[in-house]
Amino acid sequence: MSSPSEAHDLRPLVLLVEDEDSVRRSLQLFLTGRGYRVRAFSAAASAIADPTCNEAALLVADYRLPDGDGIALLAGLRGRGWAGRAVLVTAFPSEQLSRNAQSAGYATVIEKPLRHQDLLSSLVAA
Repeated sequence: MSSPSEAHDLRPLVLLVEDEDSVRRSLQLFLTGRGYRVRAFSAAASAIADPTCNEAALLVADYRLPDGDGIALLAGLRGRGWAGRAVLVTAFPSEQLSRNAQSAGYATVIEKPLRHQDLLSSLVAA
């Protein structure tokens, strides 16, 4: 449950799902510094189980996660009624992955190592 101060916070909420601690923390600090609220997770199941996930406007997810992948993560969130914009991040890009991600509902796929500006541009387009 959100605290009263969180309930009145109008900054967009981002679900960030990245299993690498340093990358997750770096992205969390970057996004927070750009005016987003961030709920960060190291695994898909934790993000899907979070009771605040449907409040998020945006999802930034790594493709390879310890308990699945970003495609299944988005399917799980959509199954819970989440309807936000999603960005997939991967160190293993391919045309097939891009097609699969687009079919699953991702707005874009960004290759690692990602440039923060590319991520920000993808989120601002939302």
